[in-house]
Amino acid sequence: MNKSTTPVVEPFSQALERRHLSLTRTEPSTLQVNTGLLCNLACRHCHLEAGPGRTEVMGAETVGQVIEFAARHPLPVIDITGGAPEMNPHITDLISGLAPLTGRLMLRSNLVAMGADGCGELMALCRRHRVAVVASFPALNEAQAESQRGSGVFSASLEILRRLNSMGYGKAGSGLELHLVSNPAGAFMPAAQRQLEERFHRVLREKWGVEFNNLFAFANVPLGRFRRWLLASGNYGAYMEKLAAAFNPCALNGVMCRSIISVNWDGYLYDCDFNLAMDLPLGGTKVHITELTDLPRPGSGIAVSDHCYACTAGAGFT
Repeated sequence: MNKSTTPVVEPFSQALERRHLSLTRTEPSTLQVNTGLLCNLACRHCHLEAGPGRTEVMGAETVGQVIEFAARHPLPVIDITGGAPEMNPHITDLISGLAPLTGRLMLRSNLVAMGADGCGELMALCRRHRVAVVASFPALNEAQAESQRGSGVFSASLEILRRLNSMGYGKAGSGLELHLVSNPAGAFMPAAQRQLEERFHRVLREKWGVEFNNLFAFANVPLGRFRRWLLASGNYGAYMEKLAAAFNPCALNGVMCRSIISVNWDGYLYDCDFNLAMDLPLGGTKVHITELTDLPRPGSGIAVSDHCYACTAGAGFT
C-alpha cells in the first residue's frame, strides 16, 4: 500500500477506547437542517461534494415535516445549512416556519449565493426574523480564497458582506449576528483562532470597511471533495497523521455531534453533517424525521469514524 494515499493512524474508535474515553450525547440543543446538495459553488474543501450539478434538494413535503418536528420538539437553536440553502426553492417557507419555534435561527451561507437574483427578499426576511448569518470566508488573500472556491468569489463575497453590514448585520448593538468561518486552503491545520479573528477584524475593517461579530477557524474534514483532493495530491496519509497528532481529549466535551440532531434533505436523521456525508445514521439505524417520537437521550452513543479526528484536533469543531 502507498503511504501517501492510505491512512496510517489508529482508528478513532480505538483511540477513544485506549484513553478510556467515550463520545456520547448530552441534552439535544440544536436541530441542524441540510436543505440539499445544490450549490452555486464547488469548493475544493466541501465534505458533501455540493455543487451546481447536484439534484438532491429538500422538497416541500419534507420542509413541512421539519417544521412539524420543530414544533413538537422545540430546541434552543436551529441551524440551516446546505449546499447553498438560498438555492432551495422552499427556503423562505422553511425560515418563516422555523423562526417562531426557536430562540436562535442560523443560516449558513457561502455569501455568493446571497447575491443571486431574488435573494434581496430572502435577506430582508432574515433581518425581519433576526436570523444569524454564518458565512464562509476562508481567507483574506484573494488568490488563496479563489483557489479554494472559484474565480470571482472573493469580490462577490465582500460585496455581500458590505450589504449585510448596511442592513445592520455585524454592527455593534444591532442584535443581528454575522459570523465568519475560515478553513485552510490545503492539507494543514488552521491558525490559532483568536489571533486569526483579530487579524480578520483589522484587515476587513481597514481595507474594505467590513464588520462582523466572530470568526471560527476549523480544520477541513477529510471527506467528499476534500478527501478526493487529498488522495489525488498524495496528502491523505500525512493529513490524517496531523489530525491524529493534534487529538485533544478536552475537545470531546464541546463537539457539536453531542447536542445536534442533523436532518438530511430527504428527512433522514444523523448525529452531525459529517456523519450525514458518510451515511452513518443517528443511533446506527436509519430513522426518518417523521418516525422519531422522542429526542435522543443523554448518554446514548454517537456513530464515529476516522473523520472525527478533524473535530477533535486542537481547539476542536464546536
